[in-house]
Amino acid sequence: MSAIVDCQSTLIANFGMPVWENPTEFMMEAVFKHEGMKYRYISREIPKDKLEVSFEGVKAMGFKGFNCTLPHKQNIIPLLDGLGESAELMGAVNCVVERDGKYIGENTDGKGYTESLKELTSIEGKTLLILGAGGAARAIAIECALEKAAKIIIVNRTGKTAKELAELVNKNTDSVGEAITLEGEVAIPANVDIVINATNIGLYPDTTKVPIDMSTLKSNMIVSDVIPNPPQTPFIQDAAARGCTTIDGLGMLVNQGKIAIKYWSDKDVNADVMREALVDLFS
Repeated sequence: MSAIVDCQSTLIANFGMPVWENPTEFMMEAVFKHEGMKYRYISREIPKDKLEVSFEGVKAMGFKGFNCTLPHKQNIIPLLDGLGESAELMGAVNCVVERDGKYIGENTDGKGYTESLKELTSIEGKTLLILGAGGAARAIAIECALEKAAKIIIVNRTGKTAKELAELVNKNTDSVGEAITLEGEVAIPANVDIVINATNIGLYPDTTKVPIDMSTLKSNMIVSDVIPNPPQTPFIQDAAARGCTTIDGLGMLVNQGKIAIKYWSDKDVNADVMREALVDLFS
């Protein structure tokens, strides 16, 4: 007697341009297999002018959702049925979730960061200094503000961009946002609790030094980097050598993926499996 075989999987995508160097698929496929989930994660390069028709294809084929990375984080918004709180505040979506036939935009980048940070400390009442004012910095600043950080200092070479992000924090949250235009190296104020490199400085194969005066770091500070490759960036290594507690970029990447899977499947998965897949990939 023949057995009935169900070959259909729940589909998730990753849309971007480019996506060839994006490691998310490796950790997603690893944890789907580990958890015995009939899910498939498919990375596709989608040009800007093909985003709308690609989204229509997602809906027609019943995808449960998808990640979207550059250049689609803003362009996807007008196509969606709604936005989560943080995605609406920061004006960027990196995770789309099908809920009762509607496609809702979320942003898990900042949530991924706060989850890794909360493994070490409470965010409430803390003062943060964020280097950079791009997509990662916006996501981290908004989520930390929603977690009731006392003050968020944005340091960026383009002062106007830093000021815009600081004003976004001030207008929409109870945190205090402050902007600093970067000239040379930034000296970390003694009252800062958490220092974050939210730029792509140090992403393999870049060896540029993060423009922070390392002598101003204190051993009571938490220092983190959003760069996942290499996990132990020179910035992280230098901070650790000065006695700082450090968080590598894998924490943010893994946790945002775990949160996205929870959105798509309502299942909590083993984050260690995802991290191990990335460590193997980058070793």
